Amino acid sequence: MRINDFIRLSSGTINAYRMRSFLTTLGIAIGIAAVVLLTSIGSGIHQFVLSEFTQFGTNIVAINPGKATTYGASIGVFGTDRPLTLEDATALRRLPYVTAVVPAMQGNAEVESQQRRRRTTVFGVGPEMLDAFQMKIASGKFLPADNPIAPRAFVALGSKVRDELFGNTNPLGQLLRIGGDRYRIIGSLESKGQFLGIDLDDAVYIPAARSLEMFNRNSLMEIDVVYNDGADVDEVVSSIRRIISARHGRDDVTITTQQQMLDVLGSVLNILTFAVGALGGISLIVGSVGILTIMTISISERTGEIGLLRALGSTQTQILLLFLGEATILAALGGIAGLIIGVGGAHLLHLAIPALPVHTSWTFVFLAEALAIVIGLLAGVLPARHAAGMDPVDALRSE
Repeated sequence: MRINDFIRLSSGTINAYRMRSFLTTLGIAIGIAAVVLLTSIGSGIHQFVLSEFTQFGTNIVAINPGKATTYGASIGVFGTDRPLTLEDATALRRLPYVTAVVPAMQGNAEVESQQRRRRTTVFGVGPEMLDAFQMKIASGKFLPADNPIAPRAFVALGSKVRDELFGNTNPLGQLLRIGGDRYRIIGSLESKGQFLGIDLDDAVYIPAARSLEMFNRNSLMEIDVVYNDGADVDEVVSSIRRIISARHGRDDVTITTQQQMLDVLGSVLNILTFAVGALGGISLIVGSVGILTIMTISISERTGEIGLLRALGSTQTQILLLFLGEATILAALGGIAGLIIGVGGAHLLHLAIPALPVHTSWTFVFLAEALAIVIGLLAGVLPARHAAGMDPVDALRSE
């Protein structure tokens, strides 16, 4: 059988049974569309979360009080963790490859100015926060490098707090009452948006020492260390651990690098993307059953045609390839239709819900189409083998 005869017979059969072919490809199309749409949502969430964590750079080491490990026995008062202090942050700043150290404290308090008041997030930070987290000042200046233990009562406003409390009025130099204490406004920040649900614009920024007094705490929540691009992260962590251990008497902090967080998040999000894709793959199983059913019915209806082809000299292999080709073409057409529906649906979903991150990976697109073809081949194997194994005399007699 020549190639052009093979193509003509396969396409002619599909064209002759249009409704049956349409219903067969529809099952595959729905499955592929579901896979593409769900993996687009999963991949979009993956990129969104990673972008959230990398918007401040990747050369950041976070130090938190307390160990993340669990020991086998209680050692009483000797096991009490020492608080993270401003002196610890000052000591870490002396490391040669460190470019910024930010002591951090966070709470919530009422702010009031010009008869307007509201509750907002209060960040107690150091003067190097803007450089560390790639934030920019809109007007005025940020917190100065005062005595870290006794800084002046200065405050910088997030863009949302500035707009809601002062509107179009210039807030620089005015007084702002935070938690009952008065602070002089020396600057306002450009909009930064949200970070994992925390609105960085709906916040005020005061010196870390004053936030400790305001919230009656003796320990910082975190110290963030930013190091040079060329520095080895393992060496950075070892040096930090050595300094903290020397100051605290033992290793009683948890040190987390940005890369560790990204690796954990990446693995979790990859599993999430695979899981949602597998859910869409259930529809492909239904589509494969449809191809198997339709091909079985088609063979029973075309028994005479099979007998005639065998009588004219077609081999069993040629008959096998003919029906496998029909199943593959049906699956491929369904896959293409599913890709169009899935990619288009993903874009429409993003337009309808802009807050929902959607990203269609071309890797998943090609894999989905390849999967559709493989499903067509597998689903067509049994019917094609049945057709190829028919006795030509018996097949003609049944006609």
